Amino acid sequence: MTTRKYQIEVQTGGDTLTVTIDSDTRLRTSARWTMRGSNVNLRVPRGMTREEIDRILNNILPRISRQRKRATRQSDASLMQRAQALNERYFNGELSWHSIRWVSNMKHRLGSFTTGGATDGDIRVSDAIRDWPDYVIDYILAHEICHRKFPNHSAEFWQYLARYPFTDKAVGFIDGVAYASGADAASLLD
Repeated sequence: MTTRKYQIEVQTGGDTLTVTIDSDTRLRTSARWTMRGSNVNLRVPRGMTREEIDRILNNILPRISRQRKRATRQSDASLMQRAQALNERYFNGELSWHSIRWVSNMKHRLGSFTTGGATDGDIRVSDAIRDWPDYVIDYILAHEICHRKFPNHSAEFWQYLARYPFTDKAVGFIDGVAYASGADAASLLD
């Protein structure tokens, strides 16, 4: 797949992004990019010139910068501190994310973690749960930050999340709320 590969570091609004550029023989005319943390991977067709690559980067990097700045501005400091404390205490500080914020537009889920793209590592938590018990909010935060390591709900994900000691109690609370409202508890957690 790769015939040439190189990296550059780019400053975008206070963030340093590492851009890896791979020449991909499977691509014919257009480039594809993904993002994980502060790493951007740009796959380009073989033979694409440096000028064409620079044009693509000049198009996507400002967009990434804008989206990351907006997410950082909207991030909730107390949720960030809470998630960091959970990370240190139960997950050995292994997890990282970009931002966490309360949102009012989440009606059918309690939280969401974005993987990939310019919003990679952004966590949103429904403000409908602001008044729920702390152990439940902490469970939602733990659930979302664990998605950094396990993006799906695999057996490994649930085993890792079980390090949070109030998992069963929090899930019981969520099940009770779901039952009372006629919702499916599994659909509340992404």
